[in-house]
Amino acid sequence: MATSDDWASAAERQVLDAALQIAADRGWTWPTVRAAGKAAGLSEADVELLLPHGPKDLAALFSRRHDAQALAALPDPAGLKVRERIRAAVAARLDAAAEDEAAVRRWAGFLALPINLPLGVRLLWESADKLWRWAGDTATDENHYSKRAILSGILASALAIRLSSGREAAMAFVDGRIENVMAFEKWKAGLKPSELLRDVAGALGRMRYG
Repeated sequence: MATSDDWASAAERQVLDAALQIAADRGWTWPTVRAAGKAAGLSEADVELLLPHGPKDLAALFSRRHDAQALAALPDPAGLKVRERIRAAVAARLDAAAEDEAAVRRWAGFLALPINLPLGVRLLWESADKLWRWAGDTATDENHYSKRAILSGILASALAIRLSSGREAAMAFVDGRIENVMAFEKWKAGLKPSELLRDVAGALGRMRYG
């Protein structure tokens, strides 16, 4: 017997699939959410129940789908060094996003709006956390937060580069930053939340405008 969670998960997938057909042209807006819900066979009441925050909820589903696709594409990390795990994880996450390039550009423009920027930071943090966990990170002290903050910034900038200049340029950037991730202890003291917010805002803007 299907549960409400089963219904919600299936409905979310259907709405997101429908939204990706129109988001590149219409953007991440309430009209897009409603049109996608209608295409998925849902009533307006069902759509508002499923996605009470409309385009914000849809944007989160989009990011989490790419997270899941990246994790599914990754190999067993056991035979890899930590730096190799991080490189593979970032590459997989960039590849997942690149599959929906046009929609990602509009997604980035939506998240770059000041009112939505905290959501953009939170979604990048979620992505970084999932990738670090796949890589085997078990830190629970301040290192846990430093690693994820650093990787969030790398993901945002690398995705902007991937969309504007291609995979090779993006991975060259990632390779140049891997040492920072490995040696975060010596510079994490200078890392401030406001700087992460600024860097993410700049990266989201570059994704949108190229």
